[in-house]
Amino acid sequence: MSIEDLKNALPEYARDLKLNLSALPRDPTLTTQQTYGGLLVAALASRNDTVIRAVATEVAQHLTPEALTAAKAAAAIMGMNNIYFRSVHLISDPDYATLPARLRMNVMANPGVDKVDFELWSLIVSAVNGCGMCLDSHEKTLRNAGASKEAIQQGLRIASVVHAVAVTLEGERGLAA
Repeated sequence: MSIEDLKNALPEYARDLKLNLSALPRDPTLTTQQTYGGLLVAALASRNDTVIRAVATEVAQHLTPEALTAAKAAAAIMGMNNIYFRSVHLISDPDYATLPARLRMNVMANPGVDKVDFELWSLIVSAVNGCGMCLDSHEKTLRNAGASKEAIQQGLRIASVVHAVAVTLEGERGLAA
C-alpha cells in the first residue's frame, strides 16, 4: 500500500484530506528527510495500521536506514514523554513539575540525524498526542536552532493531516462494522 492507495481509501466527503495528503510531500518548506520522517512519525503516533503501512512503504524510498531508525526513535521516545509531561502539566499540584522525570531519553542527545530534524519529528508526535508542554519545548528548541515558523507550521500540517486520515479511516471502519 502507498500514500496514493491511502488517498483512494478515503471516502469522497474527505476530499480535502486527499488534497492535503497529496500536497504534503510536494511542499518545499521542509527537506525531503524532514517531510518523510514527519509523515512516518505522524503515522506511528496515529496508531492506525493502514496509515502506518501505507506511509512506511512510501517513506522507505526516501529515507536512509539511519533516518528511518531516528524517526522511529522520535515516535517512541515522544510516546513516553508526551504522556508524562502532559500529565505533569495537567495535574493541579505544581510540585510534580519540580520533580525529576527520571525517564531515559538518551536518544535525544544522539539521534543519528540532524538535531533539527529530530526535534521537528518530536514536535510532530507531540502535536498528534496533544502535549502542550512538549510542543512548547520543541518549538522553542527549533526556533533557537534557526528553524522558521513556516517549517514548524509545515510540521503541524503533517501531524494534522496524517492524524485526520487515520481518524477518518477508523471512523469508516467502525461505521462498516
